[in-house]
Amino acid sequence: MEAKTKDLWVFVETNPDGSAKNVGLELLTPGREIAEKQGGKLVAVIIGCQTEAAQKDASELGADQIIVVDGPEFKEYTTDAYAIALVELVEKYGPTSMLIGATNNGRDLGPRVSSRLQTGLTADCTGLDVDEESGNVAWTRPAFGGNLMATILCPDHRPQIGTVRPGVFKKGTPGEAKAEIVKEDIHVDESQIRVKVIELIRDMDAGSVDLEGADIIVAGGRGVGGAEGFAPIRELAEVLGATVGASRAAVDSGWISHAHQVGQTGKTVGPKLYIACGISGAIQHAAGISSSDCIVAINKDPDAAIFDIADYGIVGDLFEVLPVLTEEIKKARA
Repeated sequence: MEAKTKDLWVFVETNPDGSAKNVGLELLTPGREIAEKQGGKLVAVIIGCQTEAAQKDASELGADQIIVVDGPEFKEYTTDAYAIALVELVEKYGPTSMLIGATNNGRDLGPRVSSRLQTGLTADCTGLDVDEESGNVAWTRPAFGGNLMATILCPDHRPQIGTVRPGVFKKGTPGEAKAEIVKEDIHVDESQIRVKVIELIRDMDAGSVDLEGADIIVAGGRGVGGAEGFAPIRELAEVLGATVGASRAAVDSGWISHAHQVGQTGKTVGPKLYIACGISGAIQHAAGISSSDCIVAINKDPDAAIFDIADYGIVGDLFEVLPVLTEEIKKARA
């Protein structure tokens, strides 16, 4: 389809209680930059049930306009209901670009919508830019198993759609709520919703591991040598009030649960402090921690790739370094 406007849309995913998930609010930050370069408005699109809280957050974080679809059929996410509503909105308003959070729901919704609109979708992006002359968004994502970063363009079809990983961008500072609220009366008949949620079974470990919201993360990799190797990492994390993370190698080895995994196939994080212990720094992991304010690397190998992206590096055995570091922090806090 042809774009009717130069507007940039951000799909703000909601929780069952109508509040906004963080990733949609985070995407308003790059959305503002792209919208200005494309010469259009920053529009937040909210689908859910009783979404007043999400509308307030999106308005305070800089959306120029908020398009709202509110109804009981949208309380729980279903592919059919959300895809029908979002496609109808896109066909009516014709934005030039759209950002969707790469959550479980976003990864399900994005491809369905792009297919129905016969446009492209770039999945799991970790970087965004725009060519101001053409208006094409430059979507950057890991490719070839995460061994390199690819930049992808969608020059011939609109809207340009991409899913962006949570934690890649920082949520802005709330200001005055000035957004225009546009309410669309879209309802999906029950017969059109072919899948229903019967039961939610939660991973209890995952519920206690908030990597995306953590200010400090202490993570272990292959260098910890086994499940018991996470003991000094947990001790340091406890002293710092940090969350424990892990590389894919440690998770695949069964040393720690997937809920702790950081990187391309885990969580993308942006803490104030990230301490990488025994992690080599493969591009898959580096892509997941690039938004961290400060990275400290501890590794025996002075040539480890993690030192290329670290702000501070310690060449040494983590089992010798961590106990000393933990004790010094205890003394300083005492």
